[in-house]
Amino acid sequence: MVTDKQVRILKMLVNKEKTKETAALKAGMDEKTARKYLKLERLPSQVKRAHTWRTREDKFKEVWKELEDYLNANPGLEAKTLFDYIQGKCPGRFTFGQLRTLQRKVKRWRALEGPEKEIYFAQKHYAGGLSESDFTNMNNLSVTIQGERFDHLIYHFALTYSNWETGTICFSESFESLSEGLQNALWELGGVTERHRTDKLSAAVHKECNPDEFTGRYRALLNHYGMKGESIRTGKPNENGDVEVSHRWFKTAIDQALMLRDSRDFESRDKYKASKKRIFDYIKA
Repeated sequence: MVTDKQVRILKMLVNKEKTKETAALKAGMDEKTARKYLKLERLPSQVKRAHTWRTREDKFKEVWKELEDYLNANPGLEAKTLFDYIQGKCPGRFTFGQLRTLQRKVKRWRALEGPEKEIYFAQKHYAGGLSESDFTNMNNLSVTIQGERFDHLIYHFALTYSNWETGTICFSESFESLSEGLQNALWELGGVTERHRTDKLSAAVHKECNPDEFTGRYRALLNHYGMKGESIRTGKPNENGDVEVSHRWFKTAIDQALMLRDSRDFESRDKYKASKKRIFDYIKA
């Protein structure tokens, strides 16, 4: 197949070489093809016709209307679920190898006719501009202290520009835990950011009287450090996305370290804290 690059080389050589045949050979094509593109004065990509026709029969054509009705009613349905349904309804008609075909068909439907997706615009971060924090539950890691189950949370703090992060062990989403965690993070960081964003924590916002207003104690804490407070909108966890993503990476790192350690039991809380700190130090490195 002749490329645009070959034709450009041909046009450059045709005025330098003695014959068109020589120019064609140096451009990597036969003389007949070379004469064709010199006469057309167009590149191969400009000559090709768009491939808009189907090359294979649509195996799901007769059942697609029914499957589409199911998708319109329940857009969350997966192609595998629909495939299992249609296999049960029409035994022997479809083979497992056709699942991929249906998956592509459903994917195309979601893109062209499915429910509208919420559009997110990437936020531009700059050094010292914004920090985020949130609590994350660590109970599913099954850590124990001298054989006793150690249920706890981590107050997780992250910078959105550099993704620097740290955390403090705590046992509730209280103002005391929020205050201690935030102050520990700022002391370790050695500075403050212009703005600090949190989830709609009870410790930070008025849940009942005004969910958009900070509590007096949290406002005073922010004022003490000279930071402007922000909270995400209800049902918009992506607005606290940096620390939310960090939760998963951090807990995965802890879990992997516990697997390598071959024990989830620690002699003391301090030993566990030291292990947690090593993970954060590793992530920050």
